Amino acid sequence: MANDPRAALDRLIAAFEAHYDAVAAAQDSDAPAVVAAANTLMDAFDTYDDALFTGFGVDTPFDIYSEDDDEDDDEEYEDDDPLAEGELDDEFVDEEE
Repeated sequence: MANDPRAALDRLIAAFEAHYDAVAAAQDSDAPAVVAAANTLMDAFDTYDDALFTGFGVDTPFDIYSEDDDEDDDEEYEDDDPLAEGELDDEFVDEEE
């Protein structure tokens, strides 16, 4: 199997350890070593996720969202939420007022 799930898992674990080491040393999320380790970790996770699905037909139990997804969700909720405009819903108004 070209994309061995076990080898991908080993690389993912190593990427987690390298990320931890970079964070512990720099203690700054913007440090070049932390950014590089984070990118390596993301790539290793994608590789593992793909290898797991390709090898066994099973997904990892995680939903991964990008920053773009977060922005889309925020816009969607703002459009649907009447309270976002400052309107009060009668259900939430305290009757003792």
